[in-house]
Amino acid sequence: MTDVIDTLANAQSHLPRTLAVIQAGIERGLHHGVQLFVSRDLRPVVDLAIGENQPRERLTSDHILPWLSAGKPITAIAIMQLVEEGRLQLDDPVMQLIPEFAQSGKAAVTLRHLLTHTAGIDAVALGWPNTPWDEIIARICAAPLKAGSIPGDTPAYDPQRSWFILGEIVQRLRGRPIAEVLRRDIFEPLEMTHTWLALPEGVYDESAPQLGYIHISNAGELKRNHGHLREVATSPAPGSSCRGPIRELGRFYEMLLGQGSWNGHRFITPETFQLMTTRQRVGKFDQTFQHTVDFGLGLIINSNQYGANTIPYGFGRHASEGTFGHGGSQSCIGFGDPLHRVAIAAVANGYPGEVPHNRRFRELLTALYDDLLSGDR
Repeated sequence: MTDVIDTLANAQSHLPRTLAVIQAGIERGLHHGVQLFVSRDLRPVVDLAIGENQPRERLTSDHILPWLSAGKPITAIAIMQLVEEGRLQLDDPVMQLIPEFAQSGKAAVTLRHLLTHTAGIDAVALGWPNTPWDEIIARICAAPLKAGSIPGDTPAYDPQRSWFILGEIVQRLRGRPIAEVLRRDIFEPLEMTHTWLALPEGVYDESAPQLGYIHISNAGELKRNHGHLREVATSPAPGSSCRGPIRELGRFYEMLLGQGSWNGHRFITPETFQLMTTRQRVGKFDQTFQHTVDFGLGLIINSNQYGANTIPYGFGRHASEGTFGHGGSQSCIGFGDPLHRVAIAAVANGYPGEVPHNRRFRELLTALYDDLLSGDR
C-alpha cells in the first residue's frame, strides 16, 4: 500500500473489519465517531476520521480531542530527559526534589515508584480544574500513603496524583510551567502543532471551532460532557489533559519506535528508550485495574499473557509481546509495536464505561491488525 487511507471509500476497501467495529459502536450508542492513525516503518498508512463530532456535524481528522491518560508517556519523556542530563536519578526520593512531599509517611517514595504506579499515595480530592496548581500540589504532599501500602511494592494505577508530582518536578528543574515544557521541548520539535497539555487562553479562542466533543454513553444515549469547556481545556494536568488530533499522538509513537529520534531530532537516547520499554513492574496484580498489568517507565507493556480477552487498555489480540503504550480513560489508545513496525493511535468520542470500552477497543485493534497486518503473522 502506497497511499494513505484517509477517506471512507479507501477505508471500505482496505479496512472492512475495522469499519464494521466502528459502525457497530455507533449503532450501539458507544460513540458518534472515531479518529484513527496508523504508520508503518515511520510512514503514515491510515489517517482517518469516521462518523460525527456531534449529531449532524462530521468528525474530521483535524478535530482536537482529549487523550486523557494516553498522554502520560509524554510527561514520562520529560522526566527521562532530566535523568539523561544527570539532574535526576530514578531512585531519588521525591522529597529530595519536593521536600514537603515527605509528609505523612511518603519519605521513601521515589521517581521510579511514581513512574511504575507503585507509590501508594492515598486518594485525595484535587479539585482539578478549578483548584490552582500550587494547591493541588499541596494537597498531594499532605496526603498519606494508602493503608498497608509499601512504596515500590504496592501496584495500583494512579490516574493523577503521581503525575502532578512528576509535573511539579519538571517545573522546578526547568523553571518553566509543565505545559510550556512539553510544548517547546516535545510537541513543537515533533511537529505536533495542534497538541497541548493546556491551551493558552488565546489559542483556546482560536481553536474553539476545532475542539472535538466527547460524550457520555448512558443506556445507549450519548450526552455531551464538559471536556471542551474553557476551564478544562486551559488547565494542565500532566497525567490526563493532553489533547490534539490523534495523528499527533501517533507521531509521538513514531518517535519512540525510532528509539527516541524523529526527523533528525533526538528526544531520548536508545538506552533510555530501552529502559522505558523494559518491564520494570512484572506480574503484579494492579489494585486499581483489578488485573495483572506490566509497566515500563510511564508505559504499559503488552500484558496479553495475563488474559488477552480481559486485559484493560490492551493493544489488541495480535500485538507483539514487546508492544508498549498507554490508554486514556474509556476513549483512547496510543502504542508502538516494534515487531510489526507500527505506531497506532485511536480515539472514540464516546465514554461508554470501562467494560464496554475495553471490549470495543479490543475488537477494533484486533480488526485493524487483521485488515492491515495479517500477512505478517
